[in-house]
Amino acid sequence: MVPPPPPPSPLESDPDEMRRFGYAVIDALVERQRGLRDDVPWRGGSRRDLEPLLREPCPEEPGDPDAALRRALTEILPRAGRIDHPRFFAFVPSSPTWASVMGDLLATGFNVFQGTWLESAGPSQVELVVLEWFREWIGLPEGAGGLFTSGGSAANLGAVVAAREAAGHPERPSVYFSDQSHSSIERACRIAGFRDDALRRIPSDAAYRIDVAALSDAIARDVAQGRTPVLVSANGGATNTGVVDPLPELADVCEQAETWLHVDAAYGGFAALTPRGAATLSGLGRARSVTLDPHKWFFQPYETGCLLVRDPADLQRAFHVLPEYLQDVELGFEHVNFADRGLQLTRAFRALKVWMGLQVHGRRAHADAVDKGIELGDVAEAALRAAPEIEILSPSSLGIVCFRLRPEADGVPWPEERLEALNRGIQDTIVAEGTAMMSSTRLRGRYALRLCILNYRSTAADVRAVVERVVALGRERVGIVEG
Repeated sequence: MVPPPPPPSPLESDPDEMRRFGYAVIDALVERQRGLRDDVPWRGGSRRDLEPLLREPCPEEPGDPDAALRRALTEILPRAGRIDHPRFFAFVPSSPTWASVMGDLLATGFNVFQGTWLESAGPSQVELVVLEWFREWIGLPEGAGGLFTSGGSAANLGAVVAAREAAGHPERPSVYFSDQSHSSIERACRIAGFRDDALRRIPSDAAYRIDVAALSDAIARDVAQGRTPVLVSANGGATNTGVVDPLPELADVCEQAETWLHVDAAYGGFAALTPRGAATLSGLGRARSVTLDPHKWFFQPYETGCLLVRDPADLQRAFHVLPEYLQDVELGFEHVNFADRGLQLTRAFRALKVWMGLQVHGRRAHADAVDKGIELGDVAEAALRAAPEIEILSPSSLGIVCFRLRPEADGVPWPEERLEALNRGIQDTIVAEGTAMMSSTRLRGRYALRLCILNYRSTAADVRAVVERVVALGRERVGIVEG
């Protein structure tokens, strides 16, 4: 006899109410996207302002879902960067497609646990398929594989740990990376147990590429002193400048030294889909591991990172642990348990959003959007060079260009502290007035303004308008100072 259905849990929702509330959320998302260009790229808030607005006791009893949604839409979500705004040129922006957003929603709504094949056969197969697409695009050999991660930081950590284990976890290790490497490389080394005396920060050349001769010398010195080179991390599009390290030469050095070559191509790797990008990234397929971030230049929602390795067994050896309570999940090597390839046992179905975006829009549209970003970086550089008071500190590379206003007084350049104050003030004004969101960096100690143009919504008109405003503000402020 079938027992009668139990009364609904207080945490359950009525199907009609689920539809009504869900449609309200979708409507809000659509309205946001429709009005994105007319909004400002950034709006923040101080802790002093937000504490009285949002600090409250945790609700003890059920509340009104419409009121909660209204508060989220008016008090919380507006006070953040619109990272997908067409004039958000700061840091490394993300502009997910609607199809990928819906894929992310589906994966969340179906509550997929993707740590083991037993619990997620279809999702695991999709992850294998998408990883294979990535492998082909960047030129790794057949048999290479990996996993999706939360982002580039987790992927870089996975590579560092795998390299450490492949080297036999030596007592006196050395790890090599450029002075232009992403901070997550050094952080990964620390987490993996490498002490400061094991880290080798190799200087970059005049073009901000790692100095291959200095790297070779550092490896030779370490070997002579009885140390074990564990990993060389190269940039496949440096966050500072977009510059790609000389990958073929680095691959030669690592092969000779029998050292693991990792390429952090988190943002730049998908440029391999374009002819110019593929040429710039020549040698990427010779790496032993590669980090990719689809949530950067492949138009996916956060958190969508990826680590690919030439031999997935390297990840298995580093991360596989089989406790008694998981004895049922071992179904054979061909049935991949992705928990055995990284640090997460509980994993979301990240590949679905990528798969959905490609099913709806296709590879070519994604590649064209990446190529457009490269072109817009060139547009920005050309517009900047047209102003004589602009100094290009790093030319356009994979959608990034770094520069500064550098006026002269009676033919004499301003001192560095004065230049920094001028450029910092211009940046603050550009952001505060809503023209664009732009960020800064330092190159050889010099304060640099930086544009990173990766959004498929951005246009040449957007780029030129921002450059024109930067130049106009500079001339206005220099005139005030000199007047």
